[in-house]
Amino acid sequence: ERKSRRINPFLFAEGILRNHVSWKSRRYSVMEETESGSFVANLAKDLGLGVGELAARGARVVSEDNEPRLQLDLHTGELILHEKLDREEMCGPTDPCVMHFQVLLKKPLGVFRAELLVRDINDHSPEFPEREMTLKISETSPPGTVFPLKKAQDLDVGNNNIQNYSISSNPHFHISTRTRGDGRKYPELVLDKELDREKQAELSLTLTALDGGSPPRSGTAQVHILVLDVNDNAPEFAQTLYQVQVPENSPVGTLVVKVSARDLDTGTNGEISYSYFYSSQEISATFELNNLSGEVRLLKKLDFETISSYELEIDATDGGGLSGRCSVSIEVVDVNDNFPELTISSLTSPIPENSPETEVALFRIRDRDSGDNGRMTCSIQDDLPFVLKPSEENFYTLVTNGALDRETRPEYNITITVTDLGTPRLKTQHNITVTVSDVNDNAPAFSQTTYTLRVRENNSPALHIGSVSATDRDSGANAQVTYSLLPPADPQLPLASLVSINADNGQLFALRSLDYEALRAFEFGVRAADRGSPALSSQARVRVLVLDDNDNAPFVLYPPQNGSAPCTELVPRAAEAGYLVTKVVAVDGDSGQNAWLSYQLLKATEPGLFGVWAHNGEVRTARLLSERDAVKHRLVVLVRDNGEPPRSASVTLHVLLVDGFSQPYLPLPEVAAAEARADPLTVYLVVALASVSSLFLFSVLVFVAVRLCRRSRAASAGRCSGPEGHFPGHLVDVSGAGTLSQSYQYEVCLTGDSGTNEFKFLKPFFPSILNQDLGRKSEGNPTFQNSLGI
Repeated sequence: ERKSRRINPFLFAEGILRNHVSWKSRRYSVMEETESGSFVANLAKDLGLGVGELAARGARVVSEDNEPRLQLDLHTGELILHEKLDREEMCGPTDPCVMHFQVLLKKPLGVFRAELLVRDINDHSPEFPEREMTLKISETSPPGTVFPLKKAQDLDVGNNNIQNYSISSNPHFHISTRTRGDGRKYPELVLDKELDREKQAELSLTLTALDGGSPPRSGTAQVHILVLDVNDNAPEFAQTLYQVQVPENSPVGTLVVKVSARDLDTGTNGEISYSYFYSSQEISATFELNNLSGEVRLLKKLDFETISSYELEIDATDGGGLSGRCSVSIEVVDVNDNFPELTISSLTSPIPENSPETEVALFRIRDRDSGDNGRMTCSIQDDLPFVLKPSEENFYTLVTNGALDRETRPEYNITITVTDLGTPRLKTQHNITVTVSDVNDNAPAFSQTTYTLRVRENNSPALHIGSVSATDRDSGANAQVTYSLLPPADPQLPLASLVSINADNGQLFALRSLDYEALRAFEFGVRAADRGSPALSSQARVRVLVLDDNDNAPFVLYPPQNGSAPCTELVPRAAEAGYLVTKVVAVDGDSGQNAWLSYQLLKATEPGLFGVWAHNGEVRTARLLSERDAVKHRLVVLVRDNGEPPRSASVTLHVLLVDGFSQPYLPLPEVAAAEARADPLTVYLVVALASVSSLFLFSVLVFVAVRLCRRSRAASAGRCSGPEGHFPGHLVDVSGAGTLSQSYQYEVCLTGDSGTNEFKFLKPFFPSILNQDLGRKSEGNPTFQNSLGI
């Protein structure tokens, strides 16, 4: 199990990536110089996939050298040539010429490995490096002596390469074709008959190289033979084979090797010059041979990745024409001079958040060096939620290591580092940016769970009373919040006619004027929903408090103001200062200081006689009563609240001063007039009845009264608990006033000959609790006790 993100590409995981289908590697072939667009193979059939599946999985062809030589037709599933292929350009002398390529598929990942064999055609003729070769042969050379000749070069391979050499007909020589260990064929000139310089000093022969193509191609060169006098010592090299190693980064002019030969002859026959026996164009351009010293130096920089070794054939020739030969094997030593290469095959961005393991990128790495210089490790940063997974052919996939959260991090900058194992180590870095697309996974969140709004009553309709606010951590449509009202919990609450909400910004409006006295507070819910799919929402509670406005004047409960006969309060003349006459009771529909009531005596028949307590509305006498004070008093009490501006109401009180409560209660003139106006029909009937019978009744009553007055006085006095009167008792109703909270009744009797017409209270009718109130009222008031007979 891998414990680090650093992966050795040569330690492949078993098998291929998960969901990867493995196919056997296939080899296809095509002739070189085939026209572009030619059919190579039906990949859809070989892969066992439908044509539509190839397109759906993004099939593509990738070659080792990244050259677009092949093309995949996604409509037909056929592999076709993108350009003409030149085998000699692609592979040179290498045979067979094989181009490796892969077919990449995604979703799931698949890698189909294949090879394309480029077959050679005979499109090149053999060519000799020189059109004319000169040989110096001693006339003393025995028959059977072999003279190597420079071989021809044919860029074709196999049977299309050189198969045989021939020479024009002559009596002295024939050609022998020799095959070396590398498979190359070399011509050798074999002496059949001794030469005689005196008979023929020079010979000119035609050497022909013939390949095995169909039809065969050939090349020719002229061999000019000079017959020499006797030179019996040929140069000899100190080594027949020189093996050297040259680092590929050696500078131009570096000494590669120095060959050395000696000749035992003297004079011109012992003077040695060095030359290439055979040199290709590449060798001549790369190495320089000093003809006199035998030093081989670099003409240009070497590249191990292009050519890893060279084989040189060097001749040492003396002045007499004799020569010796040695071989130089030059091995180019690889140095770590190539940086690793990274090629992105596919990149997926953006990636939806909350997705499971997802393929982000598919890429391939390569290092053109060899050995440890070509071994690589691939890694990314440790603090990222991504991992690298190796595949075949140095392919890697970058996948997510779990679900991503866009709200935590919406973008990742990933640096892929490829490092070789050479000395010094070289590395390549490639940066890719992966963005995370939004998924609707966050519900809108209100800034508060409960909002409290205050609005003053009597507001204007459509008044903005406040706002609710919710935010969504998502983006785009997933973060666009829409507000709405929830149905109220109380079905009696007409929420739809009270408030409305702006769906876009959450502003709340009062739809109508609110009345504090009718509705002091109400609650409702607000929903904030985003526009994702599916939509997510959250809720908050809104409490609206209606603030009181001073829109209600005080209302007087007592004395009642119902248009009936006014209430008259009886006050005994013996009342002391501070005597409770009555109490004005008022209420205010407002609240707070708008309902704080104060009382004020606005008008009075006799100022200074009565006073009103400002805080409780009690009307009391301000001083002792005297005989000079009027009997009837009219008081106007003003009740005012503490609002801004203040509102008020007034009430009229009628006060009747009596002497000890024995003076009969007679309606006031204004009261009688009010009663008459209230019931005119009754007045008319009474007047009519009185006018008809007044004379008769008056005479009868006067006669009877005079005769029976004295006789009935004693009886009347006994019934009334005294000698004064004979009138039957009547119940006098005294409504509760002042501090008395209930009504009570007295049975009174009026004496016939009383000079003062006093009332006598014979029997009180009130509950026990009123007895207590009456006792408290009479306590400390002897006059009142005497008036009540206590």
